[in-house]
Amino acid sequence: MRYLVFIAIITVFLVTLASAQSAKSGELMTVDKVDLNRYAGKWYEIAKYPNRFQKQCVGDTTAVYTLKDDGRIEVLNACRTKDGTFTSAVGEGKIGDKQTNSKLKVRFAPGFVSWLPFVWADYWILDLGHDYEYVMIGEPSRNYFWILSRTPEMNDVKYRELLDKAKAIGFDPAKVEKTKQGTGN
Repeated sequence: MRYLVFIAIITVFLVTLASAQSAKSGELMTVDKVDLNRYAGKWYEIAKYPNRFQKQCVGDTTAVYTLKDDGRIEVLNACRTKDGTFTSAVGEGKIGDKQTNSKLKVRFAPGFVSWLPFVWADYWILDLGHDYEYVMIGEPSRNYFWILSRTPEMNDVKYRELLDKAKAIGFDPAKVEKTKQGTGN
């Protein structure tokens, strides 16, 4: 019983903290519409905010999104580690805003805890190429940020344009770290 109360208190605290941070930074707008069939497939990580769950990654980071029959999305993240091997994690995504498909929720926690709201992280599509050739992803607290591309490299002009847009909506380009692609043998 104490454990459930503790989880409830932590959940309320995290939601309140996220809401306060979002209000402080202003409302975060997403793209108007995402065609999930076009969005599915392989993406290469071009850049990100460093984060604890990718600290073992040194390069060749990819994400593969696969639409499932139940309306959810399988997420397969992979990267190369210091010793040259690949590591991967399988997660699940669900649509948070069915009118636009631009606000997703993603979890990498085991399925048996999927009923807990705090295991689902916001994954908002903030900018998307006309031909789905790049995407900029973040979330309302602005603690997580990624730029992905359909190819392992991105044009420098487009990259700088995305960083400028990120800055304009409250992200810190100085925190963005480029991802090495093509580091394997």
